[in-house]
Amino acid sequence: MISFNPKDLSTGRLHGYLLSAVAPRPIAFASTIDKDGNPNLSPFSFFNVFSANPPILIFSPARRVRDNTTKHTLDNVEEVNEVVINVVNYDIVHQMSLSSTEYPQGVNEFEKAGLTMLASDKIKPFRVAESPIQMECKVNEIVKLGTEGGAGNLVICEVVKLHISEDVINEDNTINQEALDLVARAGGSYYSRAKNGFFEIPKPLQTMGIGVDNLPEHVRNSMILTGNNLGMLANVDKLPTKDEVKQFVDDISERYPNLKTATHREKHKLARNYLSYGDVESAWKLLLS
Repeated sequence: MISFNPKDLSTGRLHGYLLSAVAPRPIAFASTIDKDGNPNLSPFSFFNVFSANPPILIFSPARRVRDNTTKHTLDNVEEVNEVVINVVNYDIVHQMSLSSTEYPQGVNEFEKAGLTMLASDKIKPFRVAESPIQMECKVNEIVKLGTEGGAGNLVICEVVKLHISEDVINEDNTINQEALDLVARAGGSYYSRAKNGFFEIPKPLQTMGIGVDNLPEHVRNSMILTGNNLGMLANVDKLPTKDEVKQFVDDISERYPNLKTATHREKHKLARNYLSYGDVESAWKLLLS
């Protein structure tokens, strides 16, 4: 392993390492307006949600590394304390990338990127009509983290109105993550398409998991099952009964005729296969057979 003292690296090299290491990152497609009413649109991947009550988002337009200048977005939110945070889905990712071009002050990135300006309800900056979720925000505070190139500026925003496209809403009014099809930023020129990378993990708070420490010794010390496998197995509140295990073995006896005489190692391989499909219950019945 190669180790570095951040102070021994150039800002550009450190910036690259950090962006590649902390990824993927959500993208804030920030729409602002200057004191003269000129709109601006720019993406920022130093971004996340930090509170629901009050609803707070924070993004950070960092000072440019190469010449220590500030971005128009930061200048604008200092002049007009309002911003729309639009999310970026796959359908507009190339237009979003184009808008990051450093056009001169006063140039309308909406027009350059071919995106539609949509009037906001409570604030002056425009929304991106093509974005499936748009959040109108008041800027509560700007925290400057430094004065040199690469220094961030935390723009702390409070959501005052939330707009969600009906195309990404389920019948129960939750957001359909696959329909939303968000993209995220990584290092260099890399992006991540969330639609292709989502998987579900049951929240531990939904059940009182028995914990890895309560797994049978042959499972806990398995040379086949991974740490993720053990975590899945441990996130159950009770184990199958002997009758349930027997019924399971009888049901799959034709497919696995040698199961009753199989070694722990062989059973663990089969159980790992069930776990790869998220079938924790069957995996447990195999392991306890």
